Amino acid sequence: MMLKLRDICIIEDIEELQAIPKGKYIINCINAHSYNIAQKDYTFSKALISSDYLIPDGVSIIMACKWLKAKSRPKKRITGWDLFSLEMNKLHSEVISGEYQVRQGKGKTPIIMFMGSSEKVLGMIKNRMKEEFPIFAISTYSPPYKKTFSDEDNKAIIHAINNVKPDLLWVGMTAPKQEKWLYEHWNELDIDCHVGCIGAVFDFYAGTIKRAPQWWLDHSLEWLYRLLKEPKRMWKRYLLGNPIFLYNIFKEWIK
Repeated sequence: MMLKLRDICIIEDIEELQAIPKGKYIINCINAHSYNIAQKDYTFSKALISSDYLIPDGVSIIMACKWLKAKSRPKKRITGWDLFSLEMNKLHSEVISGEYQVRQGKGKTPIIMFMGSSEKVLGMIKNRMKEEFPIFAISTYSPPYKKTFSDEDNKAIIHAINNVKPDLLWVGMTAPKQEKWLYEHWNELDIDCHVGCIGAVFDFYAGTIKRAPQWWLDHSLEWLYRLLKEPKRMWKRYLLGNPIFLYNIFKEWIK
């Protein structure tokens, strides 16, 4: 079954995101680009549909849900960066208040794991994390840079994650690769934490790619800012992808 926007459950506001309970949950993002891919990629479609939680990472998704009279009607865009900031600050507050120690035991240090990207980017993330969240232990894993992982690659990634047993796991291999990998290997991960696929947030946090200034974010123009900054990489996604998204939504509307 291919993904239909009118039928899926999407987080509607930040309060709903904050209320996600403790445990092993996948939190994925959906935007116009991922919706388009899901219309052609069955495994990716299943990965998004099977997400424990989906966040509306684009004003186009919000508008389309309203137009389609969808099951979920998100009120405001929630980005991967919003998810990252919320989860990190929430865990930090739990440590400061002592709630984390009550739950996990005294002497336990929270572990944040970043899986994906290059060693260079991961190193920059580690350095910033040490400054902003010194009470966390940081673990990283850079998978091989290839289109398809071998069985050995997958086993190594799974072993690394299970060995660390993080309190938060961030996956940054870009869509649809990151979502499909988690979907295919979810049952092999022996962890009990929230897992977020946040792609570009790795580069934003490391500082290798500058995120759009607040004015662009406030006016739902982050896509245009990224297009202007990285035209060679982003022109297909936006100049072709946006009209395709409208076409796909129209097809869903008439059915």
